[in-house]
Amino acid sequence: MKNIVVGLGEILWDVFPERKVLGGAPANFAYHVSQFGFNGYAVSAIGEDLLGKEILSSLEEKKLNYLVEKTDYPTGTVQVTLNKSGVPQYEICENVAWDNIPFTARTENLAKNTQTVCFGSLAQRSAVSRDTIRKFLAAMPEDSLKIFDINLRLDYYTREIIEESLQMANMMKINDEEVIKIAALFDWNGEEQDICKRLLDEYDLNILILTKGTEGSFVFTPRQTSYQSTPKVHVADTVGAGDSFTAAFVAAYLHGERIEDAHQLAVEVSAYVCLQHGAMPKLADAYLELFHNRG
Repeated sequence: MKNIVVGLGEILWDVFPERKVLGGAPANFAYHVSQFGFNGYAVSAIGEDLLGKEILSSLEEKKLNYLVEKTDYPTGTVQVTLNKSGVPQYEICENVAWDNIPFTARTENLAKNTQTVCFGSLAQRSAVSRDTIRKFLAAMPEDSLKIFDINLRLDYYTREIIEESLQMANMMKINDEEVIKIAALFDWNGEEQDICKRLLDEYDLNILILTKGTEGSFVFTPRQTSYQSTPKVHVADTVGAGDSFTAAFVAAYLHGERIEDAHQLAVEVSAYVCLQHGAMPKLADAYLELFHNRG
């Protein structure tokens, strides 16, 4: 039960016009962090249906640990269409299994042994999963890392959910579009960086990551700011790139790397994922070997 890093929330099929691929930000995160040698776990729920069975088969194939409960609700799907730049547009089905993740004795036991968790706002659109996420975070050890990867989709969020999540977290990831939405929701004025620093300060966060697509990314801490430009690559699609960014950064950070070095790795890994189709490609060996020979 060592080095457990959990992605907690939605697990689903991203259904493209010509294929379907396993997805859901927390599951993507767990998969990528497991590639870096951590004990990654996807925690979610599926239905008693063929799509649910296929999810479990896919997780087994990817050798990803999971605690995925079965429910009476259908397994989640998202209809994904890509624009000319390869940027995805989502149509997310409602009242599905991951909206109803139960908090079981197994879930509580895993939480008590979890070093790091990544959770978002999307899975909190329903009361059941929102309650499970809160209980999971409350059961974790005191010195654990709790990452709020905000993931604002459609109208599946409220100011209350965001504020409560920020109060439970000690690290946040947000993109440039989400910063604008947060500023409007909180009635805050200022440039992107000002909003980010205010979030960092007011919610006593240790780290805040801001991604800006092709315009680069920032990592803010109370003492420093790191900026990295985005590599120019031929994008296949950007699905899961942000989740791989978070996973690579967290892997390096947990290994004691400097913020700047963790940031550099995150940028390189997410650019690599943009070259591949789907959210969970196998990473290049050069990335995977970085930490495997360390203590």
